[in-house]
Parts: sequence; structure tokens; C-alpha cells
Amino acid sequence: MAVNRVPVLKRCRSLGLDPIYLGIDKKSNRELKRANKKMSEYGLQLREKQKAKFIYGVLEKPFRNYYEKAEKMRGQAGENLMILLERRLDNVIFRMGLARTRKEARQIVDHKHVLVNGACVNIPSYLIKAGDTIEIREKSKSSQRYKDILEVTSGRITPNWLDVDQENLKGAIKELPTREEIDVPVNEMLIVELYSK
Repeated sequence: MAVNRVPVLKRCRSLGLDPIYLGIDKKSNRELKRANKKMSEYGLQLREKQKAKFIYGVLEKPFRNYYEKAEKMRGQAGENLMILLERRLDNVIFRMGLARTRKEARQIVDHKHVLVNGACVNIPSYLIKAGDTIEIREKSKSSQRYKDILEVTSGRITPNWLDVDQENLKGAIKELPTREEIDVPVNEMLIVELYSK
């Protein structure tokens, strides 16, 4: 799998993104030095796409596939795209507070720690549905890693579309998220404009 080795805070700075959206509490003290460069329309659209890809940890080809799938669904393509990205299993684990960052959530899923409706799923891009139950498997629940994670994420606000029991490391999907419930600073209309050229 391709790995982006650019330091996270540097990438956040270049995209004008607050690291808190990635689950990182650090702040960068450096300022982005752009000598009053006016960004072109294409530049703005590209930056929004890069922001969405970076936040959710998706590469170009799968991101394009999500966009094509979103276009075929009913409703607006931009909103559908954000909802599809939000429904990824690694993102749901992050939202439930069972991982500090989406990258860590991806690793937890990869290492077969997650059960969806009682079955082990190790595909981070697995799309959850309303009514699904997600939990950490019994063997992993007692590990020190999850105690450490819960200490860090206990103050995090859980979205309304999730029902989470952090004590038992499990949760359920009450309903699929709407665009209003997704607190990601991405203007999806610019992504749609970029792809519809």
C-alpha cells in the first residue's frame, strides 16, 4: 500500500487544516509563507479534494470510485460522497472513540480486532449500514492499548448517528449520517466541480 511520509502537521499547514480533525492535539507554531499568491479556481478545487483524501486517508483511485458511486446515488453527489467516506469502517471506529486517529483505526481493523455484526472484518474501507453493531473482539478487549485509547478519547463528542458503549468497547449504528452531522471542513461542491470538468 502507498504510504504518505510527509509529516502530518506540515501537510495540515499546507492544506489550511486544523490537526484536531485528524484526532491530533498538537499545534504547529510555524506560519505558512505564501507571498500573497492568489489561488486559481482549479487550485481551490484541488485543495478541497486533497483535504478530503487526507482526512479520511483515501488514495486517488478509491476516492474516484467513491465519487462515481456517489454520482449514481439519489441526491447530491457532494453530500453522498461525504456520507460514503463517513461510513468507512476505519472512520466509524475513530468516531466511536476506539482509536486516537483514523490511521490507528485503520491499523486496528487491519489487525482483525473488529467484529461487525459478530463477524471479523479486516477491510478498513468496509461500508457500514444502519443497524450494524461494531465491537472490539473479546481477545483484544483486555489489552492495555484500549485502556490507553479510552483515556485519550473519553472527552470526545460522539456523533448522534452512533450509539456507543465505551466501557464494553462496542457500539451500534442508529442511522446513516447526514451531511449536517459530518463536522469535516471540506467544501464538497468544489470536489464535484473538479470531477465534472
